[in-house]
Amino acid sequence: MEHFDKQAQNWDDDNMKVDRANTFAKEILNIIQPNKSMNALEFGCGTGLLSYQLKDDFNTITLIDTSEEMIKVLNEKIINNNIKNFNPIHINLLNDELDKKDFDVIYTLMTLHHINDLNKILSIFQSLLKTNGYLCIADLVKEDGSFHSNTPDFDGHNGFDRKELSSILANNGFKVLNYNISFEIEKKDDDSIKKYPLFLMICKRIY
Repeated sequence: MEHFDKQAQNWDDDNMKVDRANTFAKEILNIIQPNKSMNALEFGCGTGLLSYQLKDDFNTITLIDTSEEMIKVLNEKIINNNIKNFNPIHINLLNDELDKKDFDVIYTLMTLHHINDLNKILSIFQSLLKTNGYLCIADLVKEDGSFHSNTPDFDGHNGFDRKELSSILANNGFKVLNYNISFEIEKKDDDSIKKYPLFLMICKRIY
């Protein structure tokens, strides 16, 4: 988590990250159309850019991250913006249990590809969600491994293939309702610019 701890203070200065959060927030709202009685969980919240765009659409939002520095920046934003319905928690969900259960929606942006054991995390999501609750995954389309070329200790997934991820989700009690390419990240690669598409997959917990 050292990589993210170091970036926390300047995370929100990146206009691309702000635009990305705005784009996915609008899509999530458009597709699941939450009501204000619903409770949501953001997995891998960082500084809360995505949840900030959704704060007026849910009753409560629990925001969790393994980076202590990200949570510190988030707590400052909560105080500065007088946000009443955020509950930030510094936790590794793969190792530690979350007290609160029965969420209506879980969403995650650019975090799932960092998790090696997909079956374990999806099983945890399934246990935290109400039946018929929504899981919204925004992440990288499968790529050639160059996306994290500047992160030498990265050992996650090089994005996801739609069919492969859908199959893993089905084995963990989820039905895919919607899939679309929603955003594109551009990175300079020597003298050229490489583009990495991001998808939004929205699923429902069916058992």
